[in-house]
Amino acid sequence: MAGILKVDKYQDFNGNDIMTSDGSGNLTLNNAAMKNTPAFFAYRTSDQSISTQTWTKAQIDNEEFDTDGAYDSSTNYRFTVPSGKAGKYQFVAGMSARSTNNDVYVAIIALYKNGSAFNGNRLNSNSTSNAQFRGVGLTVDAILDLSVGDYIEVFGNIYGTSPIISAEGQKEVYFGGYRIIGA
Repeated sequence: MAGILKVDKYQDFNGNDIMTSDGSGNLTLNNAAMKNTPAFFAYRTSDQSISTQTWTKAQIDNEEFDTDGAYDSSTNYRFTVPSGKAGKYQFVAGMSARSTNNDVYVAIIALYKNGSAFNGNRLNSNSTSNAQFRGVGLTVDAILDLSVGDYIEVFGNIYGTSPIISAEGQKEVYFGGYRIIGA
């Protein structure tokens, strides 16, 4: 036997709205515990020159959105877990690595937690003339259990002449994440 329940809002025992509907099927979650926040997405707006064979933080400087102001796009270029928001998080990052001399033979992207690398992805050629690239794209993702104050950053390492973390295309260098509800 099936039934239909029609309501325009759900409230807790104190009369606080948990969820509301506009009558057209659009729901609004009003309870912070039901939202995947904090959430953010940022990308780099210009090329970043780096030293060859040197781990360098990607200075991802433009926020598309940042629900809790937890991503710093101007000084530290990192996400920091805000007060009261500990939990499991999903992160994704991408980087375009290129060289001015068409000779990229190693490119690595890594996520750092509290200043130490913990997850990465690498492209390695055999460094011969037919196995070098002008540019390559890399991605990395992770699910982490984080405490308040933990921070996550994106680093790159490129082997080649005058390497660049390249932002010449649309959002080729990016970093995003969100807290997973119910985890």
